[in-house]
Amino acid sequence: MNRTLLALAFTPLLALAAPALAAQDMAVPPEITAATAKLMPDMAPSWVKPAPLKGLWEVAFGPHIFYISADGQYLLRGDIMNLDSRENLTRPARNKARLGAVDSLGEANMIVFRPKVTRHTVTVFTDVECGYCAKLHAEMQTYLDKGIAVRYVAFPRAGVGSGTYDKMVSVWCAADQHKAMTQAKAGQPVEPKSCPNPVAAQYEMGQLVGVRGTPTIVLDNGDIVPGYLPAARLEDALEQAAAESKVKG
Repeated sequence: MNRTLLALAFTPLLALAAPALAAQDMAVPPEITAATAKLMPDMAPSWVKPAPLKGLWEVAFGPHIFYISADGQYLLRGDIMNLDSRENLTRPARNKARLGAVDSLGEANMIVFRPKVTRHTVTVFTDVECGYCAKLHAEMQTYLDKGIAVRYVAFPRAGVGSGTYDKMVSVWCAADQHKAMTQAKAGQPVEPKSCPNPVAAQYEMGQLVGVRGTPTIVLDNGDIVPGYLPAARLEDALEQAAAESKVKG
């Protein structure tokens, strides 16, 4: 992706997806600083740090990870793999960036179904006219019984301005969002409403993080699960992700 296309892709969500650059553990060479400014002149990177591969620097913009050569001349996109261990060394950084971008939407702007005791939290990009989204929602109590909080983020597959989009705006603008979401997922009518809402921004964020269909589940370690998972399998995936994170420290 060239610089112009990259800028266009990120422009609608500059403030959301790219928090200000945090203090670095070590000084960033001027060549890298200049390269990141050239790459995205209107956007501060989320972080800049040495990459897992010597001679490269890792740069995060929103949910995306890039690598820049030490002389600032070359940009790389893709995964760094350790051939001995078969470990994807880019995955932890990408997961962290993805979580940061999704969290930047603000939980107050999501529709959250929360258990009495939360053991895990997932973020689900959802469409109220998606069959498997309806299946997931119909089993909500099972997820809650396993201590899994479900944060819904809007992803009307037909796009902004579609009938599905309008219906999701009505859900987000409802006085009782939980009830409206349940009605919509059950195919029942929802009272048409309009208000300042996050549906378009959430849809754009979904595109940035690579959502291609619904439901798309973002685990609490940043991994993505494309599609529906029953509660038991989702719990297993979350526990496995937690165990992997604990091993890596």
